[in-house]
Amino acid sequence: MQKYSHSGRLGQIPPYLFAEIGRKIEAARKAGVDMISFGIGDPDMPTPAHVVEELGRASRDPRNHQYPDYEGLLAFREAVASWYKRRHNVSLDPVSEVLALIGSKEGSLHLSLAFVNPGDYALVPNPCYTPYRTGTILANGLVHDLPLLEENGFLPQLGKIPKEVVKKAKVLYLSYPNNPTGAVAGMEFYREVVDFANDNGLIVCSDNPYSEIAFDGYRPLSFLEVPGAKDVGVEFNSLSKPYNMTGWRVGMAVGNPEIISAMATVKNNVDSGVFNAIQYAAIAALLRTPDSEIGRLNSVYQKRRDLVWETLNSVGIRTGRPKATFYMWCRVPERHTSASFATLLLEKAGVVVTSGAAYGRYGEGFFRMSLTVPDARLAEAMGRIKDALA
Repeated sequence: MQKYSHSGRLGQIPPYLFAEIGRKIEAARKAGVDMISFGIGDPDMPTPAHVVEELGRASRDPRNHQYPDYEGLLAFREAVASWYKRRHNVSLDPVSEVLALIGSKEGSLHLSLAFVNPGDYALVPNPCYTPYRTGTILANGLVHDLPLLEENGFLPQLGKIPKEVVKKAKVLYLSYPNNPTGAVAGMEFYREVVDFANDNGLIVCSDNPYSEIAFDGYRPLSFLEVPGAKDVGVEFNSLSKPYNMTGWRVGMAVGNPEIISAMATVKNNVDSGVFNAIQYAAIAALLRTPDSEIGRLNSVYQKRRDLVWETLNSVGIRTGRPKATFYMWCRVPERHTSASFATLLLEKAGVVVTSGAAYGRYGEGFFRMSLTVPDARLAEAMGRIKDALA
């Protein structure tokens, strides 16, 4: 029996997707099933050695054993600014336009708490990374779904948002390269976004953690590369994917100084920042990791992408070859829902995929596979899927 009544906010939030996946995997393993999981996008390769070595050095320095700066070490913020200049030719003031984050999950909540009032809308892609929705709900805001449809290249159609919603909207969330669809966005789309935000007084939040995971010579953009973007928004990025640092919990928000300042005010009151030793390790990742290391990582994911594409298409499952991210966004076979097909693979193949509907109602009819599975296990899973669908 429940002893305490939850807040109305909590009642609107479904169980966190990957916590549910973890429970299913654990239950199957306890039942003796050898599970191969494509559910969570958690790189299977190790963090670069020079980053780990820097963590060891910095962690032994007593000066790093005290509270860190809430906004992040100036040296870390300078490294972020240097990386953005080199990678995207975007100039950032490390003092006023860069904020250290534990990850974009907390960043989206800080943004919502800083700017969204009860009754305000956040314009949220659907399907999407779920914290965009939950951050809005926790700030007592309203979510307006922006359908990401295959026929539109999984880009939102801004002109179709009802005018009465736009008038009450505060934040527009974007994520390209996109999780979960793997779609990408070009300069023309981002110019439309900047104009739309200017016309309607919106804050744009571009979540860009997959900017370095790309294939076939494609180089993803930063939203901030577009003229005028810094006037209307911020971008989140992370060291998790390109440097295999998901467990380290370090990233950044960059862009408009007024937005960064407001997020920092929230952050100062809800957490105590990122451990300094991790920030020094992050500096080593950003400034000392050769481009060839990122290229090697991407070549591994590209080979995995191609194997999954060939296998799934050979058994009648339609999927594209994404230009970026390490996700495959795949159509379920006829007569299946997203959930029923995920269940079939779990029960008949011991393979875990994510139901597309878990990312929002417009994800129904799809499932997502993460390529962060060691090569031998990935090949075994492809064999199991072939057998299960024979």
